[in-house]
Amino acid sequence: MALTREAEIAENLFNVRTRIATAAQSAGRKLDEMSLIVVTKTFPVSDIQILKALGVNDFGENRDNDACSKAAVIKSRWHFQGQIQSNKLKSICSWAQVIHSLDDIGHFEIIQRVATHPLEIFLQVNLDGSHNRGGVSIESLYPLAEQVEADSRHTLAGLMAVAPLDSDPQIVFSELHEMHSTFCLDFPSATKLSAGMSGDFETAIAHGATHLRIGGQIMGSRQAGR
Repeated sequence: MALTREAEIAENLFNVRTRIATAAQSAGRKLDEMSLIVVTKTFPVSDIQILKALGVNDFGENRDNDACSKAAVIKSRWHFQGQIQSNKLKSICSWAQVIHSLDDIGHFEIIQRVATHPLEIFLQVNLDGSHNRGGVSIESLYPLAEQVEADSRHTLAGLMAVAPLDSDPQIVFSELHEMHSTFCLDFPSATKLSAGMSGDFETAIAHGATHLRIGGQIMGSRQAGR
């Protein structure tokens, strides 16, 4: 007999939480150092309601058009993690509490003008020199960080990265951890590291990730009419 959607999500969530706890223990880290963000892109509000009932309060979205309507129904902590488009920022700032993918000073200047509430902001760093998945270069990272940190309303949370396709997560996240450690010497309050997705979150935990953005391992392959 096929599992109900509620049972499927509950089982997947339990398995992921167990793996996070095991990875944290193996890395000698405390479980409360990590935040699980369930990525709900393409999935319906009914799935998010199931997750809420299971104790999930952090949801990640990549597209403003999808997220805006969901956030209007589900009052929770919403994270935007997609590539930023200038013309979407006003809307993004209306529903998101956390932005994981800031990589442009011009975009932050728009945020300063349009945001109606304080935001927690991660700076997305580019790990492979390609801009297909977004991210700021090391040369531009520190000027951007200085501008965000100087703002009295918004909080510089830390760094975010997406492991390049076909890369070795062990190497990539080791380099990211070193980069973040160096970054924190100049920005000691930016202690958070948003890294790790469904295929590599255990490796990310071993290298200091604090915010895990996990979708497929919890939501499965079912999509909202797409």
